[in-house]
This record gives sequence, C-alpha cells and structure tokens, in this order.
Amino acid sequence: MKITIKQTEEQDFNYTENFTREIFWDLYTSGCTDHFILHNLRKSKEYIPQLDLVVIYDTKIVGHIISSKARVIDNKNNEHELLCVGPFAISPKIQKMGIGTQLLSHSISTAKEMSYNGMVLFGDPNYYHRFGFDDASKFGITTKDGLNFPQFMALELQENGLNEIEGKFFDDKAFHVEETDFLEFEKKFPAKEKGQPKFPITI
Repeated sequence: MKITIKQTEEQDFNYTENFTREIFWDLYTSGCTDHFILHNLRKSKEYIPQLDLVVIYDTKIVGHIISSKARVIDNKNNEHELLCVGPFAISPKIQKMGIGTQLLSHSISTAKEMSYNGMVLFGDPNYYHRFGFDDASKFGITTKDGLNFPQFMALELQENGLNEIEGKFFDDKAFHVEETDFLEFEKKFPAKEKGQPKFPITI
C-alpha cells in the first residue's frame, strides 16, 4: 500500500473543505461547521502551512489534518504558545488501514521538528491515547472556561515541554462560528439535510 503525505496545496483547499464537510456531517452534531472552521483557519494569522497536510492513496485525497497556533494563559496572564489539532478527517472507506495513524504520526513528527512544545485537541480518548495524548488536566491545562473532561487532551512534543505551561487554553477565533457568516459560506456547497448526530458530544 503506497500512500503520500504532503502539504496541502491551495488548489486543494476547496476539495478538502468539502471533504471535511462530508466526513463530519451529522457525526458529532447535527450538520457540521468543521469545513467553515478549516476555511477560516487558512485565513488566520495562526495558520501554519507546514501543518496543513493531506494523505493521498490511489491518486485520491483520503485524509486531511491541520494544526494551528493556540495559547495557554496562566494565572499571571503570561501567554504560552501551543498547537491546536483539527479538524482531522479520514475517509470511512480507508479506515482500519492505518492511513489515519500515519497521517497523525506525520503531523506530530513535523510539529516536533518545528520545535513546538505541545499539542492540544478535543477527541476520542480511546483513539488519541495511542499516540501519547493524555488528559490535559495532568499538565495543569483547562479549557478557557476552566473545565476538564476526558475528550480534552494534550501531548508533550519536547522533553518537559509542558512542565512550565499551565493555565487556560484558547484556540483560534476560527473555532468560534458566527451563524450569519456560516450560513453565507454554506451556500457554496450542495444542500444537505441535517439529521441526528451519530456520536453526540456530551460533556
């Protein structure tokens, strides 16, 4: 099985946005906004082109992952730069083939080489613990609202990289969707009917 992992090219932006929309539709929420988040991340000053990655199998893009700059603010109002992982989308047709594992591992390795101290994400602990992600609370990191829960995880990229980073986690403003802007953006895509989420998020 030959796969290629590479930086996403601008000519693939529209495709990966539609791909993300298809993968996340009715997955965790009714409909989805992940493609809009992806679109806005690419316009953000926190965008990192080297961590906007696709995986190609049999000449087709079958997976995409992006990480963007984020920050943890401690109780003295000091800011510490970390990465926020996601959206991360893999085609259901190639799941269980190890392709998603290779894409995420490549993303982690690239982030390490770029000297980032750590990554934070929201996801399934049963999946991400395999890559070394652990409860963010173990590093003294909470959500911006001061919360912790199993789906909120962090990964140390450098030795002791998170030792002196604790506080509240703030991702890019692209993750905070304005309904009016989203509905206008959604007009670019074929109409889809919203249903019940397969894996509703409960915190």
